[in-house]
Amino acid sequence: MKVKMLCRNPAEYVRETKKDIVPIQRNYDPDLHPFEVAREYTRAMNAVKVERIFARPFICSLDGHRDSVQCLTKHSTQLSLLLSGSCDGEIKVWNVAQRVCQETIPAHNGFVRGICVVPDGDAFYSVGNDKLIKRWSMANYETPTMTIVGKHVFTSIDHHYKSGQYATSGETVSLWDEQRAQPLQSFKWGADSHARVKFNPIETTVLASCATDRSIVLYDTRQSVPLRKITLQMNSSTLAWNPLEAFVFTTANEDYNLYSFDVRYLQRPFNIHKDHVAAVIDVDYSPTGKEFVSGSFDKTIRIFPADKGHSRDVYHTKRMQHISCVQWTSDNKYVISGSDEMCLRLWKAKASEKLGVTRNREAETLEYNDALKEKFAHFPKIKRIATQRHLPKHVYHAKREHKTINESQKRHEANARANSKPGSVPFVSERSKLVLQEEE
Repeated sequence: MKVKMLCRNPAEYVRETKKDIVPIQRNYDPDLHPFEVAREYTRAMNAVKVERIFARPFICSLDGHRDSVQCLTKHSTQLSLLLSGSCDGEIKVWNVAQRVCQETIPAHNGFVRGICVVPDGDAFYSVGNDKLIKRWSMANYETPTMTIVGKHVFTSIDHHYKSGQYATSGETVSLWDEQRAQPLQSFKWGADSHARVKFNPIETTVLASCATDRSIVLYDTRQSVPLRKITLQMNSSTLAWNPLEAFVFTTANEDYNLYSFDVRYLQRPFNIHKDHVAAVIDVDYSPTGKEFVSGSFDKTIRIFPADKGHSRDVYHTKRMQHISCVQWTSDNKYVISGSDEMCLRLWKAKASEKLGVTRNREAETLEYNDALKEKFAHFPKIKRIATQRHLPKHVYHAKREHKTINESQKRHEANARANSKPGSVPFVSERSKLVLQEEE
């Protein structure tokens, strides 16, 4: 025997709290709602205004360093742990959830140049100006479990994402094994020294380095010589690999811009990310690979969509000085920065995001508002409210000055092209001007 019965979802008529209003059933027939688009536009306008009202990205400051923060890294297995190194040789282990410093380690004489955590999270390596590589156990911070004396100053260190290998940069890029005190391989291609080296998180045998001769060099650990090298117009401070696209990396340059490259076509960057008004010092991708954060000498932090040329948000405070390092946390919710005034700062990746528990109906409302903002994003008033940011005075004036300079250069090139013999002054795009030379 078949029994027919009515079934209703309790979420449609049961209140979560006593103050909630019971939802009203709606008929979505467009003939009954001729002004639906106008109402949605009003809701989108209210949603984008509320988003800007509640945009409070700064969470807390982690104080304790006695000198400028030089490097920063997150723990490979624990979300709450963070390691930072300063210019006085100290390494601090932070518990971000409790906002306290768990341990202070007098690690090196001089600057701490780099820190990296092994994949299992039981230990970490550090390098400094004293030409030493030290391995530290997360269970005992008293003395290093291993110390290696190098022949030159190490400028950075990065660990392989799976195996027991790590790479260092300095006068050469060297590949090391955890069980050996001598490097397995050393790569050198014309540069006096290398500023930063990074392993690819997907193609783990590939790594890249930024050299002081304005070049970016790609390596394969399975070969004895470097793979490819490109020389840019100005020096690159560091680079970051996209965690979801193995062939994409973004480099932070001293000409105030960031450049995204595809390793399959290095003749020109496929995207230029502008907005900073001073040299870009550090860059790090989000775990989703859709966005990245950058820190600059202009005392601001900017968050860029990976496929856009301009930042979606800018973070700054009155006391924050030149940014030296930035990191995006593994849960994709927070951004951490280190700067010259000896403290770390924790920011929300999405400035207006609510911290804490979100109820079901509240989450549905937020999703609905996001859909409305996306639908009406190109309307002039909504676009202006969503993109307008208040900048520090020095950043605002520098941005206007750079805009004037760029417009003058473009006008000069256009005039030269218009008043010359046809074809004698060819048009060259900005992306094609960047790479001066490519070698294999």
